[in-house]
Amino acid sequence: MTFEDINSLGTRREPFLFIVDFKAQNIVLLPLDKLKENDIEFEINEKYMLKSHEDFLQKDGISFEKYKEKFDFVIEKIKNGETYLLNLTQPTAIKTQLSLKEIYNAANAPYKLRYKDEFVCFSPEKFISISGDKISTHPMKGTIDASIPNAKEIILKDKKEMAEHIMVVDLLRNDLSIVAKNVKVEEFRYITEIEAGKKKLLHVSSHIGGEVGDDWHSKIGDILKSLLPAGSISGAPKRSTLEIIQSVEGYERGYFSGVFGVYDGEVLESAVMIRFVQKTQDGYIYKSGGGITLDSNAKSEYDEMLDKVYLP
Repeated sequence: MTFEDINSLGTRREPFLFIVDFKAQNIVLLPLDKLKENDIEFEINEKYMLKSHEDFLQKDGISFEKYKEKFDFVIEKIKNGETYLLNLTQPTAIKTQLSLKEIYNAANAPYKLRYKDEFVCFSPEKFISISGDKISTHPMKGTIDASIPNAKEIILKDKKEMAEHIMVVDLLRNDLSIVAKNVKVEEFRYITEIEAGKKKLLHVSSHIGGEVGDDWHSKIGDILKSLLPAGSISGAPKRSTLEIIQSVEGYERGYFSGVFGVYDGEVLESAVMIRFVQKTQDGYIYKSGGGITLDSNAKSEYDEMLDKVYLP
């Protein structure tokens, strides 16, 4: 499928689900009435309710030494001026007795997707939504363990986290300006709390909005193509940063950190595919990461990457 196919369905106001990989090269596009026969499930804007269960996940991630080699490589690229924000991700082997369908059913998140017996995503991060003539995005950048005393105050006052968040907001505001007018930051750095296995995490997000006009239905594919990959899980400047990601990560993200969404004929809702479990021949792989800036600390970033490996 192509972005033009998305435009065609939007022009006809036909409801559909779309899934786009990180590189925006592979697109799954299905009418909503065809999902069951294709073994695909999704939920968007699920009401967030706390569920309690045991932390039934074993992690076997990259060593800190290997991670630090990649981290140091990114820092050198930042010092050379090739990037100033890069989202560095890595795969972590996990063990659980659950099937992907069971993970999907147990997971508690506002945006959930299970694609056949290949992967499941339970994301806390909205990508874009369009309703009426308004488009909005909610970049999420900044994570802290909620159990730390005064965690909210700490992360909101942290200069490194503030700088990183400003970079992402600036990037997303510029991206949105490609497809919308009168783009502005509606809300800057608000906190959401997420269940992360036995932990609770605080995430920092912002709300950016603009006007796309009332003819956006026929341009959905064009809008997505212009905005992908999502700035919050790539970096800035986007083109050179994507080249560095390709050279440093050492694995293919695939659909992880791509986007998925649903169009019902009137409204478009979508999410960034983070919190992602992929089934491989060697077992389950969980993909996660975080933003690196010049002020980043390797151990803190490594711990954050592993903290994001959880079943909510």
